[in-house]
Amino acid sequence: MITNRTFTIIKPDAVEAGSSGAILKMIEEAGFRIVAMRMTKLSPERAGEFYAVHKERPFYKGLCTYMSSGRIIAAILEKENAVADFRKLIGATDPALAEEGTIRKLFAKSIEANAIHGSDSDESAAIESNFFFAGMDIF
Repeated sequence: MITNRTFTIIKPDAVEAGSSGAILKMIEEAGFRIVAMRMTKLSPERAGEFYAVHKERPFYKGLCTYMSSGRIIAAILEKENAVADFRKLIGATDPALAEEGTIRKLFAKSIEANAIHGSDSDESAAIESNFFFAGMDIF
């Protein structure tokens, strides 16, 4: 299933730091159209549901605590080759390894507080989008 949509979350550290506007500007300047967007705060339980795929990983509990620590911005983005292009725009998970000019190089504090999430596949983008935007007339 190849689509032209992907999903992102501007994470609590970036929202708290006031970087959301600059990040959204970079996303739009890279040619992405914002199809849907909402600010919310996840409960620890809801964060656990979203990251259930990582439940057996040692970082799971800390990830859920972190992702429920403050407000986030969830968005569906549209562009040709959306998933791959967005992964390139956000940069490596570890900001120390991220290329210059990427979102994580510019805004991440650490590998844990790395400013932004981007779907890793078309399938993940669809699942993650539905998690936050199910029932909305955007699909």
